[in-house]
Amino acid sequence: MRRILGIVLGLLLIGGVLYVVAFQGQDHPETTATKTVRGVIGSEKSEFFRDPDVVKALAAKGYTVKTETSGSWAMDQLALKDFDFAFPSSSEPAKEVAAAAGLKGAQETKPFFSPLVVIARSGAAEVLAANGLAKMTGKNSGTLLMGPFLKASGEDRTWQQLPGSAAHAELTGTVFIKTTDPSSSNSGALFLAATSNVANGNTVVADDAGIARTAPLMRKLISVQGALEPSTDDPFRAFISGSGEPLILVYESQVASLLMQKQDPGDMVVLYPDTTVNSAHTFVPLTERARELGTLLATDPKLREMAVLRGFRPQEGVAEFAAATAPHTAYLNTGLTGIRQVGTPTVKILMALAQRAKGQGDTP
Repeated sequence: MRRILGIVLGLLLIGGVLYVVAFQGQDHPETTATKTVRGVIGSEKSEFFRDPDVVKALAAKGYTVKTETSGSWAMDQLALKDFDFAFPSSSEPAKEVAAAAGLKGAQETKPFFSPLVVIARSGAAEVLAANGLAKMTGKNSGTLLMGPFLKASGEDRTWQQLPGSAAHAELTGTVFIKTTDPSSSNSGALFLAATSNVANGNTVVADDAGIARTAPLMRKLISVQGALEPSTDDPFRAFISGSGEPLILVYESQVASLLMQKQDPGDMVVLYPDTTVNSAHTFVPLTERARELGTLLATDPKLREMAVLRGFRPQEGVAEFAAATAPHTAYLNTGLTGIRQVGTPTVKILMALAQRAKGQGDTP
């Protein structure tokens, strides 16, 4: 009998402990993330969302964020019902995403932006500058002169035809900038937006005549590359590892992040195109669960700080970016001095240019 009584008392004691734990759990909810949201993002933001400090900061605000990557201009073709948000690399594909998701008046947020730059091997930058296609502002920085460069591209100029290239055995073949696929990737599309502007007399291409006028050059710029990359991530990593093409189009944020993470840039020279289109990364909430997340990314001081450390320029955050990148002005043009920022064509025009550039159609 005593043994049975002991067992019963033991069970009652365990039950009491479990009740207390459960009761205390109700009175003291966990402070970790309570809301999991899934998003599709441009690959250039992967490191930001993987950053342990970003994960911690988001958790403190009640979010666990899971992401997968896609070309910004391909996001509207995805099963958007599977995501809580989309985060393409500019406002133009964001509009397409909102339309595809059937959203009207979506509360889009633009937490940060990044200009496009061309990273070059030191030898390539030296040869471009010696031939009037670029202007150096320092050992590791300069400006790509779009007018002269596009003229050389239109003439199918090779490195061997440029005086001074003989000293650099790696510089052979047609001079070109390695970009991403302009029909699916934001950086490739904005490259066409900027180059077509220059080719169209420094005017945004706005009609069929403008497409016809600029399409032959756009075709040369893209066809010479061969296989096109879906994102800037792999070409950038290849360049840093010492392989890849001598001229590659990437986001400034990728370069700035590399420098602020104290990684070795090797012989990299950063050339800012003198005509460019800034890439305003645009957050599109697809469900109520993610509606506040875009605002947090734009306004929360800790998350803004983390964005800067990953190379992004917060909206209205010139001082923040300049302060963080002050040790790296040998590479970065923090004030974007001497850079002409132009508008983009409409989505219809830009996609028509992309198709013509890839040789996939003769009509817009």
